[in-house]
Amino acid sequence: MKKFTILIPIFNDWNSLEKLLSEININIKNIKDAQFNCVIIDDCSTMQNPKIKIPSFINTIKIIHMSKNKGHARCNAFGVRYLSENKDLDYLILMDGDGEDRPEEIKLLVDKVLSEPNKSVVAKRIKRSEGLFFQMLYRIHKYLTFITTGKIINFGNYSCLIKPDIKKMSTKESLWSSYSGTFKKNIVSYNEINSTRGTRYFGPSQMSLLKLLIHSFSIIAVFKYRVLISSIVFLGAFHYLGFLIKFNFLFFQTLIVLFNIFIFVVSFRESKKDLENSQLDITNIEDLTH
Repeated sequence: MKKFTILIPIFNDWNSLEKLLSEININIKNIKDAQFNCVIIDDCSTMQNPKIKIPSFINTIKIIHMSKNKGHARCNAFGVRYLSENKDLDYLILMDGDGEDRPEEIKLLVDKVLSEPNKSVVAKRIKRSEGLFFQMLYRIHKYLTFITTGKIINFGNYSCLIKPDIKKMSTKESLWSSYSGTFKKNIVSYNEINSTRGTRYFGPSQMSLLKLLIHSFSIIAVFKYRVLISSIVFLGAFHYLGFLIKFNFLFFQTLIVLFNIFIFVVSFRESKKDLENSQLDITNIEDLTH
């Protein structure tokens, strides 16, 4: 029997978590020869969590309460590192706790990883549920990432990691800032499933324009040296083209320089020390069993 652990970060959204656990339970009940456990990372919530009843097809639930609010990406980073030493799991599934990662796609992840047990699986976004403005910004983010890094990153946190990849990811300082960027940089061979972005169970999306910008630039910052080399090529090309056609490209060259400065500033969010010491922020752990 293969053992899957589902990692879910939460900040105050306990109603969504309870609904998510119920829907996970429905979608895993017919998966044979697999055991499911959940690890919830409480990102220093200001609302006390309710007493959670463990669903029938989830084996155990562990709620790890943190002393400092660090944000979604760093909760995932902590969880990956924390579970990298866990010998009682075969695969790690990362998913959001608000319903935007659809529980019905867990079976697709499980089936895919069991069909090729030596490859992790990511949920490739083929359809999003947000408004047109956000979707336009997301497309700009994807194009900018491709132009500057040469990488197509069409997935988020929703994925299933095999044990060697859990171990590899857990040592990368960039994980503290960006999961998808770190995965794309370090995991060469992996599989994909098609995924539709769901809608939040309760309340509006928590992704503001500022958070989207930080998210986008954090991914690009994982490849900052590749970005730097590409930018030098662009600067040289603009200089040569300007010489040929007698046109001043100074404005565009300045934008490229400023972009690189900003990317290197954002890269300071990465921290191997904070990643390695993240377990020191645990205040207490709740273990729920049947």
